[in-house]
Amino acid sequence: MATEIRVPTLGESVSEATVGTWFKKVGDTVKADEPLCELETDKVTIEVPAPASGVLSEITAAAGETVEPGGLLGQIAEGASAGAAAPAAAAKAEKPAAAPAAEAKPAAAGPSSMPPAPAAAKLLAENNLSAGDVDGSGKRGQVLKGDVIAAVAKGITAASAAAEPVKAAARPASSQADAPREERVKMTRLRQTIAKRLKDAQNTAAMLTTYNEVDMSAVMDLRARYKDLFEKKHGVKLGFMGFFTKAVTHALKEIPAVNAEIDGTDIVYKNYCHIGVAVGTDKGLVVPVVRDADQMSIAEIEKDIGRLGKLARDGALSMADMQGGTFTISNGGVYGSLMSSPILNAPQSGILGMHKIQDRPVVVGGQIVIRPMMYLALSYDHRMVDGKEAVTFLVRVKESLEDPERLVLDL
Repeated sequence: MATEIRVPTLGESVSEATVGTWFKKVGDTVKADEPLCELETDKVTIEVPAPASGVLSEITAAAGETVEPGGLLGQIAEGASAGAAAPAAAAKAEKPAAAPAAEAKPAAAGPSSMPPAPAAAKLLAENNLSAGDVDGSGKRGQVLKGDVIAAVAKGITAASAAAEPVKAAARPASSQADAPREERVKMTRLRQTIAKRLKDAQNTAAMLTTYNEVDMSAVMDLRARYKDLFEKKHGVKLGFMGFFTKAVTHALKEIPAVNAEIDGTDIVYKNYCHIGVAVGTDKGLVVPVVRDADQMSIAEIEKDIGRLGKLARDGALSMADMQGGTFTISNGGVYGSLMSSPILNAPQSGILGMHKIQDRPVVVGGQIVIRPMMYLALSYDHRMVDGKEAVTFLVRVKESLEDPERLVLDL
């Protein structure tokens, strides 16, 4: 008896995923709950565990295919009885990979009898296209959301599709001599979503950035004095993010417009602070959320940031970890950035960019002294945040960091 491997629930508002890496091949023995493959959604990467022990007898959705919740990924046969069927199943699974070009042609020969996927149908309507204008890559030529996105990206419109039924070829190498030295890799779903969201933020918001600099001496001295005791008591290292997050929550309380968002013709003010912390991973930038950071101590914030950072690097963030942020902090300083203008994490109205701490000469009390300085950048949506509010917000963050006792005393 075979056990089906199906796509799990992907989370709110997520209707499809792309099959990533298969960790097992047909004929391999698997144990219950052992990771079988990865699914890439537009928000996170999800591992699919084996629903039962046995032998992987069939893979029905190869790497790169788009699947929907509940869709069939493969099958697991019980015990060693699957051994005889494994070679045939393996040969079947390998055929698509052996001749992808040969199988692609029939799919483009005519329109599919399968209706487009729901997400694809919505995109087709939005772009005034019909299913016949787009070559489907799904089962039996079904048009999927990714097919429509690719078609629109290549400039396919209703008019051009009617005039030119064959899709334009991919951009050739700049010269034939350079072609062998170029590598074409399909963007992951996460990278496609990052690109789309960042561009949408630029196209939608009236984005502006204001800058300031902060003397990090007080925070660095405080950290140097108490970091060992802090780690011993709380079991987590005392970094800078706890101070910055706490400083941001104090400033958001004073300037609530930076913690709000525009919804149509309404402004939604958030009377809580869910702070997104941008984390770079080998698969792209993700922004897990520290919830109710305004109600946490610096130690609690550091613990939650450490937990979320580990989940991000392990590719184990859940949908709940990624949703609901009201403001974002991005630390480009860990990579050596001295100055940048961060892009808003829509629909949020503000994002704070941290940068490299660098010794610079500054004037203090009429004397030139060397201090560890950091440039801060606040990008904000000028549609709802006035310049005065943005500058005041950044000054409040600066004041809290240069006098960190204010954070402890809630001043």
